[in-house]
Amino acid sequence: MIEAKIKQTVRDVLDFPKPGIVFKDITPILKDSVLCGEITAALVEQLQGLDIDVVAGIESRGFLFGMLLAQALKVPFVPIRKAGKLPFKTIQQACNLEYGSAVLELHEDALLPGQKVLVHDDLLATGGTVVAASKLVKQLQAEVIGCSFIIALDFLNGRERLSEFAPQTFSLASY
Repeated sequence: MIEAKIKQTVRDVLDFPKPGIVFKDITPILKDSVLCGEITAALVEQLQGLDIDVVAGIESRGFLFGMLLAQALKVPFVPIRKAGKLPFKTIQQACNLEYGSAVLELHEDALLPGQKVLVHDDLLATGGTVVAASKLVKQLQAEVIGCSFIIALDFLNGRERLSEFAPQTFSLASY
């Protein structure tokens, strides 16, 4: 049911950010507060049984539901951002995307050793961004116990790339 609602609401944008890419735009979801609540509840339900200490959301769309998830789970939220956006001392990790590359950063004091972290982003494509985020978590001696997404583009095999970093991967809609 939630998958159908998500697919009905997400907008395809052709040739963005470059020719040949069909971008899955979640911004129409954000205009529907009821659907946002349903997505949050469905993600929380999928995550039952996981012992989560912190939700780490990846810039920028991972912040939207990552923060809602953290609130619903009653745990802290930490942002993982593109280089140069965090004001305090950071650690960095480069990543390759399906349409380019980037460097992600995390505050060096964002996580404590041994904390169990759920990494959240809006969409799983090739997995490059989430692998880099997971490496940042590990650099701080915390543990990635799972990754969650609203959408997974299964044809790009991102789940396979994540298998060595996160024991469990969750998504609500797959293409």
